[in-house]
This record gives sequence, structure tokens and C-alpha cells, in this order.
Amino acid sequence: MNWLLVFIPITIALELLAADQHVLLFVTSAIAILPLAAWMGRATEQLAARMGEGVGGLLNATFGNAAELIIAISALRAGFHDVVKASIAGSIVGNILLVLGASMLAGGLRRPEQHFNAVAARSQATMLTLAAIGLILPAAYSAALGKGGSASLGALSVTISVVLLAVYCLFLVFSLMTHSALFAGTHVAEEAEGTALVPHWTIRRAATVLAGATVMIAWMSEILVGAIEPVAQESGLSKVFVGVFVVAILGNAAEHATAITAAMKNRMDLSLSIAIGSSVQVALFVAPVLVLASLFIGPFPMDLAFPIGLVLIVLLSVLITGQVAGDGRSDWLKGVLLLAVYLVFGITYFFLPDVVPQ
Repeated sequence: MNWLLVFIPITIALELLAADQHVLLFVTSAIAILPLAAWMGRATEQLAARMGEGVGGLLNATFGNAAELIIAISALRAGFHDVVKASIAGSIVGNILLVLGASMLAGGLRRPEQHFNAVAARSQATMLTLAAIGLILPAAYSAALGKGGSASLGALSVTISVVLLAVYCLFLVFSLMTHSALFAGTHVAEEAEGTALVPHWTIRRAATVLAGATVMIAWMSEILVGAIEPVAQESGLSKVFVGVFVVAILGNAAEHATAITAAMKNRMDLSLSIAIGSSVQVALFVAPVLVLASLFIGPFPMDLAFPIGLVLIVLLSVLITGQVAGDGRSDWLKGVLLLAVYLVFGITYFFLPDVVPQ
């Protein structure tokens, strides 16, 4: 996708010379993010190959979600809390339905059946269940008390965010230290096919590329977020649809490509670690960090009381993911089922206008 880098100067030129062309700015900035995300993923893979699978997996999830976090912070500063919440929910749903579904489908078209560590997959699915609970309770609290509970809703959200962050830190200890063997995966199939990644970048070069891509994505994200509201109004699409099914996909472009490639190489442990692990990080790290960050940036603090529609799709996605990942095997039909659920969600939100409560 290197040729798509030409859209970076195009976007900058449009921002300076034709700032009122919101649709064009949205399209060019979105396309510009894709090759930058690919370079971010490539640099992360090089670091992972040199620093080991445990640390490499964490780096892949962390920097893979960097674009998502940058876009969300940009929207947070602009006061678009509905877009932030939609992008968080969209990232969780997109990773465990779109990315995992596409990975299982791509891998299943090459092999009748693929296998992965069911214990590790179930532990990550359980973490997602905790995340769903963390979203359901603030939404239920807000619905039960109405406007009268708005004052204490912020304190509740901050407290739950701290708990989720603490659990995520403990999960890192579990996956990287005490039970790292469950998440190690296997390189046997990849090495047998002669496709194992050989690091040819130095750590300094990989870190430099990673930092440069992150900075450029931040710049493109600022332009993208600025065009969201005008584009949603001009196109007739709801901001929630744009957040869940456009911004979230762009923000996770690097993980999409890496997870699907890993599945095609018969590395389903790595593919699941990227897809489900990224959702875990968004739910238990990115969302709480944004809630805490909103206390210092943006026009007003953000809470964890997500709209009921977003909570519902996250809960349903977590439930079907737990069923799919519970037996330690995958095939192309499972991938189709996950993609079908994602398509149904997308169709529903496409027809849902902004005036209807989400």
C-alpha cells in the first residue's frame, strides 16, 4: 500500500487550500491512514521478532491500537463524546467479528480445520465479558436514575475505569509472566513453509518508523475527526454509524492485515491474540484511559454510560465470540458466521437515523 502515501500530501494540501471540502478531506485522510497503519504494523512485527513473542504480542496490540487511541483523543478534544463511544464499541465489535471472522475465513479457505489454544482464547473471552459488564452497569445506572444521577455517574465511571485498568494490568502479568506458555503460540507451521519472519531492521530503525507513523497518523486523524460531523450531515449517515463502522475500521487497519496474514500462515494463536487481545485492550485500557483523560482535556468529562444500542451489540458480540473460541478449532464457516453478525449490525445502524436514541 506504499503508493497510498501520496494521499498524505494531498490531504495536507486540501486542508490548507480547500478546508470546506469536507467529504474530500474525509476520504483522503482516511486513505492516508491505511499505509501509515501498515508501516506501523510492519515496524511492530520487526520489534516483536527481535524482542520475543510475549513482548511482541503486547507491542502489536498496543501500537496497533495507537491509531484508535489517537483518533479518539482528537474526537475527545473536540467534544464528540458520541463519536468516541461509538469508535470504542466499533473497535471492540470490529476486532472480534470483522477481524476474527475474516481471519477464520481466510485461514479456512486454505485448510479444512485450524487449531489454537482454547484455554488462552477462553481467558481472553472472559476478559471481554468483564468489559461488557463494565459497560452495562453504568448504562443501567444512568437509565435507572435519569438526570438525577448525572452528578454521581461521573464518579462511578472513574471508579469502574480504575478497576478495569487494574484488571488489565493483572491480565498482562498473567499472559506475559505466570501463564505465558498459554499465549506463546507455535511457529512450527510457518517455519515448515519457509515463511517465518526474519528481522532485518534494527531496533532503532523499527522504533523510528513506529514513532514517525504514529505522529503522521495523529496529524491525519485530526483532519479526519474535523470532517466527521459535516460529512455525516451531508451524507445523511448517523455519527454513530460513522464511528462504529468507519472510524473504528480505519483505526484498526494495521491489526486487520496482520491477523488475516497470520491466519493464512496457519498461526491461529497469533491471529486470535491480535483480534481478541486487541478488543480486550480497547475495552480494559483504551476506554478507561479516555474516561480519565477527559477529566483534563475536552470541554467536559466523558462517562462510561454508553448508549443502550452500543452496549447491546458489544454484549452480543462477546457472547458469540465466547462460543466460537471455546473449542480451540476454527474453519471457514465460523468465519462466515462472525462476518454475518457484523454485517447485520452494520445494516441496522446504516438505516438508523441520528434522531433515534442509540
